[in-house]
Amino acid sequence: MAEKGRFAPSPSGRMHLGNLFSFYVAWLDARSVGGRVVLRMEDLDPDRTGEPWTSHIVEDLRWLGLDWDEGYGVGGPDGPYCQRERTALYDEAFARLQSMDVIYPCWCSRAQRLAASAPHPGEERDLGHCPCRDLSRAEREARAMVKAPAWKTALPHETVRFQDLIQGEQAFDLARDCGDFVIRRADGVYGYQLAVTVDDALMGVTRVVRGRDLLDSAARQLWLMKQLGYPAPVYAHVPLLLAPDGRRLSKRERDLDMGALRKTHSSRELRSLLWGMLSMLDNTELEQNFKIEKIGKEDIYIEVSELI
Repeated sequence: MAEKGRFAPSPSGRMHLGNLFSFYVAWLDARSVGGRVVLRMEDLDPDRTGEPWTSHIVEDLRWLGLDWDEGYGVGGPDGPYCQRERTALYDEAFARLQSMDVIYPCWCSRAQRLAASAPHPGEERDLGHCPCRDLSRAEREARAMVKAPAWKTALPHETVRFQDLIQGEQAFDLARDCGDFVIRRADGVYGYQLAVTVDDALMGVTRVVRGRDLLDSAARQLWLMKQLGYPAPVYAHVPLLLAPDGRRLSKRERDLDMGALRKTHSSRELRSLLWGMLSMLDNTELEQNFKIEKIGKEDIYIEVSELI
């Protein structure tokens, strides 16, 4: 199978420097192995994603010189390339998981889910599963008469291991480290983990390059791939760009978003800035010599005020 990488932005705001850094590394990685690149819009949530952000992402990537071979705005054999148009594919995967009895309905509120996932001080972290998993059939039927449920995975205490190209050997106990997670919300919107798993598999993605904050998502997605009979890609989780106080750059805080960066940098200057940060991690001098295995694990601290 030919190698294929991907950009998978969520059009919920203008891209910031951290997004660009991950996309840049993903692009370099795919090109370094002679692979193709696909652009997929992760616009599952109709209330938070869409225009004008989708158009901004496409224009900003092209301005920077990061091209793609198939996907949004280009087309290709594995479309559609917007997640909101791929619901039928998620329905099929959801039905298969239901038939295997590895998912269950859940009526917990978001606040209850967050409380259950937060360990007390000094307490060993074990996310486990929520009480809804233990409800009887009669209890589930009674609750379903009042409120539509979300659906969660029933994760076992099973260790998922994989070799990350940057972060090295990884091992996650599914129940302890990940916990049962939502794959379809009560309003019918599919969760990130299921959608990404289905999309990467059906689009033939072989190399997933993304931020280190998504490292434990790989364990969840590998478990879903195993259930659904999908081949697993290779993962590489890139170090994060952090503010001096250790805070991760985010869209919400509008940290060095493309609107600000394009006012102060040309496309060549911004690409040089990204390469400069990358060369801090692997000491490579030219883009043509890039090898993702050379990248170090350490996060990069960025002084925002010096770049605008």
